Amino acid sequence: MKETLAAELDVYVKAALGRKAHRPVLLDVRHLTSLADAFLICHGTSNRQVSAIAEHIQRDLKNQGIKALSVDGLKEGHWVLMDYGHMVIHVFFEETRRFYDLEGLWSDARRIHTESMRQGVEAADSDTDVDETVFIE
Repeated sequence: MKETLAAELDVYVKAALGRKAHRPVLLDVRHLTSLADAFLICHGTSNRQVSAIAEHIQRDLKNQGIKALSVDGLKEGHWVLMDYGHMVIHVFFEETRRFYDLEGLWSDARRIHTESMRQGVEAADSDTDVDETVFIE
C-alpha cells in the first residue's frame, strides 16, 4: 500500500521539483484528518520563487488533467496553499516554513518517499535540497 500511495502522489512531487522546490516532505495524513490524504510541504528561497513554484505546479498538473480546487496566497509568495482534494500542497517562503513548522505540527504523520525524491537525493551533492529524513524503509 505504501508503494502504491507513493507512486500515485509522485506526480505532485515531480511538479514541485520541476521549479526546484527545496526540501520536499510528503506526509500521509489519512489517519489523522479528513482534510486530505497527504500534504506536500516544500519551500522557495524568495517570494518570487515561491510564486513560480506554485504557478509551475498548477500549470504542470493542469496539463495532466489535474485541476486545483483552490489556490491561496499566490500573489504574496509567503505561503501558497494548493488544495487538490486528496492532496494539499504547501509552498512556503523558507522563513515562513520554519516559523509554522508543519512537519512538527503533523509529526504523527508517516512520511512518504517517492521515486522523484529518491532521484533528487541521488543527483544532489552534500548540500541536498531534499529532506533526507523522509526515507522510511
